[in-house]
Amino acid sequence: MFNRSEPTWKSLIVSPDKAFADLEPGMNIFLGTGPGEPRTLVKHLMASNAGNLRDLTLIQLVSLGDAISLHELTSQKYRLKTFFSGWVGSEEIKEGRVDLIPSRFAKIPELIESKRIPIDVALVQITPPNEAGYSSLGIAVDVARLAMEQASLVIGEINTQIPFTYGDTFIPVSDFDFLIQSTDDPIYFPRWTVDDVFDKVAENVASIIEDGSCIAFTLGPLFEALSKHLIKKRHLGVHSPFFTDPLMDIVKSGAVTNRRKGSYRGKSLASYAFGTPELMKWLDRNPMVEFAGIDKIFNPLEISRNPQFICILPARKADLYGRIAFHTGKGNISAGPVEAADFLSGAELSPGGITVFALPSRNLKKEPNVRLSLDGFPNHSSLRESIDMIITEYGIANIASRTVRERAQAMIEIAHPDDRQALFDQAKKEKILYEDQIFLQESTHLYPSEVSTKQTFKNNTALRFRAIKPSDEEEMRRLFYRFSDESVYYRYFSPIKTMPHAKMQEYVCTDYSKAMSIVGLIGDPGSGHIIAEARYVKERSASLEADVAFVVDEEYQGLGIATYLYKMLIRLAKERGVKIFTSDVLSSNSSMMKVFEKGEMPFKARLEGGIYHLIIQLDKSPADV
Repeated sequence: MFNRSEPTWKSLIVSPDKAFADLEPGMNIFLGTGPGEPRTLVKHLMASNAGNLRDLTLIQLVSLGDAISLHELTSQKYRLKTFFSGWVGSEEIKEGRVDLIPSRFAKIPELIESKRIPIDVALVQITPPNEAGYSSLGIAVDVARLAMEQASLVIGEINTQIPFTYGDTFIPVSDFDFLIQSTDDPIYFPRWTVDDVFDKVAENVASIIEDGSCIAFTLGPLFEALSKHLIKKRHLGVHSPFFTDPLMDIVKSGAVTNRRKGSYRGKSLASYAFGTPELMKWLDRNPMVEFAGIDKIFNPLEISRNPQFICILPARKADLYGRIAFHTGKGNISAGPVEAADFLSGAELSPGGITVFALPSRNLKKEPNVRLSLDGFPNHSSLRESIDMIITEYGIANIASRTVRERAQAMIEIAHPDDRQALFDQAKKEKILYEDQIFLQESTHLYPSEVSTKQTFKNNTALRFRAIKPSDEEEMRRLFYRFSDESVYYRYFSPIKTMPHAKMQEYVCTDYSKAMSIVGLIGDPGSGHIIAEARYVKERSASLEADVAFVVDEEYQGLGIATYLYKMLIRLAKERGVKIFTSDVLSSNSSMMKVFEKGEMPFKARLEGGIYHLIIQLDKSPADV
């Protein structure tokens, strides 16, 4: 027969006064972090006037300042040590009321285990024990287990409102010296509101996340917006410091399967849960989500076992050198330079991994977020070598392996259009850009970002297409030098041997009021190469007639790329009121003539001096001719 008598663990339940009776001045007290903070215990600790609760050191990985009284921190009763400078910590650290321990998060478990940071007492929040006598750490695992192992006194706060989670969360109730019943709800985080700007930033971020990628989330409007753009992806994985409501949405959509992860395959992995009561209810006994300590979550080697790990981080500012500044101040729970370092390293080691920083081009005061330099700006990172992309609502700057000049060009292109001229002038003055660099101010608001698309051709060759940018200069030069003399002659009608900066920058700086230029890129986002380009050019902005031309890397000819580009240009030209295309084609260039034939638009060809002069009617169908 089963023993259905009163559980023995209930004899451990005492009042907070009784639980704190054995504390002594000078002790180091570990507190559960963030949403795992044992709020009833901490509030009682703050309010108590007991003589033994003096000169105590509180150790908390991240302090949300909810239960810890900042007034009491100035009364010499308590001193707070934290590893994170965000949320309320930054101002208190600056004022000398809170001590910051600079450390990579992956190293914190070692500091506690080696007793370099000694722990005398551990206060942790737990679920009610199950029938087997095990509680769950619920929504904050971090280093709680290690702290409990080091402490001589362990006090658990039973909170019936937190979910019973799986993973490395189970604690036998016998590990506790005392238990108290919580009288406070856990800390909840409402969902962020999202404006059109953040929605567009998120859309651009989602465009570089391929099926099968592994992602990490933190908090803020970027991630709230990102979730709806990822729900149509397939086989995503999750290895994240935080599990949030937006992540819940993605998992519920079916986009997350975790089947392609190399670590904890089939499971979403996190160390904390930050969110609403709805999220807490969904996480309760959910076998698809596992929680682990930060020795697993922040370990770069553990992160790198997941192919295509995409490290996505919010930034406050970015400069033309590709450096970023992190958010600071009260309310900031997103990563700073130290917290981000482990995930940056993990992404670098992950096969196909990339690091992405995202931000709006301007702040709420309409001030530029893209600046000439971040020198002297607070909380900025010098790890520009570890950043692959910086993204705003105006596009994606691929800066990996690029020169400072190329980075500056790419960053100017994603700045707010009204800020680009000033950035361009500053960059030229600082000699970051060439003295003869061209800038078309009139085109800053005309870039056709909406034409971006993807297409798979013969032999499973996948290409991405978008409008050309000034920062494509070096890629277009490389494309030119890959052509044979015959291909150059077919395209330019002369035996051109060189394509220096002066010529190529004129080609890539497109006036979109009278031209359209589309490039085709092969390879992963951030490391792709231009292998094709097609354009039409009008003599005047108001003209209804435009000349059209194509180039395709010889290695990729015969796959249908030129035909696809031609049809794409036809559509874009029609949308912009163009009625006629013209083109000159050498009579020996039979492959190009086939492109026009496959374009399904009526045309007339006149042969003169070995050159076909083509007139293509865009406002007529073949049946009309």
